[in-house]
Amino acid sequence: MLIRFMKEDFTVCQIGDLQQVDLDMPYCFLAKTAHELSLVCRSEDVPEKVLRREDDWQAFYIEGSLDFALTGILAGIADVLTKKGISLLALSTYDTDYILVKKEKMAQALQTLAEAGYTIMSDK
Repeated sequence: MLIRFMKEDFTVCQIGDLQQVDLDMPYCFLAKTAHELSLVCRSEDVPEKVLRREDDWQAFYIEGSLDFALTGILAGIADVLTKKGISLLALSTYDTDYILVKKEKMAQALQTLAEAGYTIMSDK
């Protein structure tokens, strides 16, 4: 399975309203519940006024479009990483899964995945 590392730095933040979010930014993951509104985006694209933020994340994604009938892909990656004490934040889109890891653990995460048989590539 091909894993593609993204070179950008990401931030996870809690925001007060959607008006602050530029939906034209290259990466924008939004989650809204009855209790909060969260945004994950490149660190350089974080809105000026956020309620809370957690910086220093990097990301990789599973190359290609994943069929909804496929099972265990994300669980397999999580299992490999958690056995090495690497925590992650998983985000899913219609086509694939994105996995965020703290920047200081990313090299170890990619090496661990490579040792487990995953092919690692970098975005251009």
